[in-house]
Amino acid sequence: MGHSSGMPKVFITGLGFITSIGNDATTVGDSLRALRHGIVRYPPFDHPSVPVKVAAPVREFQTEAEDCEDWTLPARYRVRREVLRSLGPGSLYAHCALLQAIEDARLTDADVSNDGTGLYAASAGSPGILTRHVTRMHEQGVMRCPPLGIVASIAGTVQFNLVAHFKIKGASTGFSSACASSSHAAGFAHDEIALGRQHRMFVIGAEDGNVETILPFAGMRALSLNPDPDTASRPFDVARDGFVGTGGATVLVLESEAEVRRRGVTPYCELLGWGQASDGHNVAISHPEGAGLAHAMRRALQASGRTTAEVDHINAHATSTPIGDISECRALHAVLGAEAARVAVSSTKALTGHGLSLAGAMETGFCALALRDGFIPGSAHIHQLDPACAGLNIPRVTRPTAPRVVLNNSSGFGGANVCLVLQRA
Repeated sequence: MGHSSGMPKVFITGLGFITSIGNDATTVGDSLRALRHGIVRYPPFDHPSVPVKVAAPVREFQTEAEDCEDWTLPARYRVRREVLRSLGPGSLYAHCALLQAIEDARLTDADVSNDGTGLYAASAGSPGILTRHVTRMHEQGVMRCPPLGIVASIAGTVQFNLVAHFKIKGASTGFSSACASSSHAAGFAHDEIALGRQHRMFVIGAEDGNVETILPFAGMRALSLNPDPDTASRPFDVARDGFVGTGGATVLVLESEAEVRRRGVTPYCELLGWGQASDGHNVAISHPEGAGLAHAMRRALQASGRTTAEVDHINAHATSTPIGDISECRALHAVLGAEAARVAVSSTKALTGHGLSLAGAMETGFCALALRDGFIPGSAHIHQLDPACAGLNIPRVTRPTAPRVVLNNSSGFGGANVCLVLQRA
């Protein structure tokens, strides 16, 4: 849905990033402009039995140890031991990104903790920690399991922890629609504000981005087997062979126009509205014509009162999988029509890899930076464009063009599709 006359406008006023291409907005923006990727040969995948060799890990954090007291994090963050005990790696990244976003939006403690401020999050939880705890339960007995093992590992861990530790008193819940999850969180958070129920919402996507969260996708034949970090993630390229996994966290601060005015802050952009639709097709594979995504895009434009003629840029979901990218290209052609040759379409997953439930929030943050700072990220690593993508305007390099209206697409298992519409403030 979107705002109509009389409904509060919704703005993004703060960002927090812990990602493979940077751990703050400035570094992330620089990486997007320079098309600097975060993909590496990932040491935990070095074993001969593992066919996947690359991933896009976050830097400056060491969270591989079983005991959280052995984790290391950047010097700027201080997380108390009693807080760490209930966090998985993704929740730790989210905690740090939320501290960053609060500072970026210039929020006070009173702004954060009140009835009008809520928090929506998306995460798959911490499969690594959950596996260890269940194994321990079977091998050593139920009472030898850590008391906080459940809240550190199950799918709601991000909102459980952040709502408690940051004393959030407004609306809070988690979203679980796989790779569309944090876009769903952003859409429903928009509605909380537009309907006057809340005046501020934190939207969070977070994933561990380690062996247990990434490698199971190899069994689906969804991960790239390309061992070269420079070409493994190449959305829209004819030779793409799967996605590259990543983790981290992104936090978006959404606020009403009244709050923006009261606090005297300059927003990154306006979140105009959103749309969603389902493929009703296959549990794991996109509709071949991108039917659900096309419906979601049309609904998003209708809800936000915009036409395709007003759209300048689309951050595509395009993960670099053979089927998914073509499906999205067909959806884009169906929706854009004659505008397809004009609207710049790129996938920043060429740089970051695919963040699963983190992807929507992370890429909405990228769109916010592009809108505020006046650039359109290129789509990196394309050596030969897939003929199925012909006719779309897919820039290979970053353009110093200031977009006015941007769409961010996300798609998840079961054919869940979300499109967010953002506009320069």
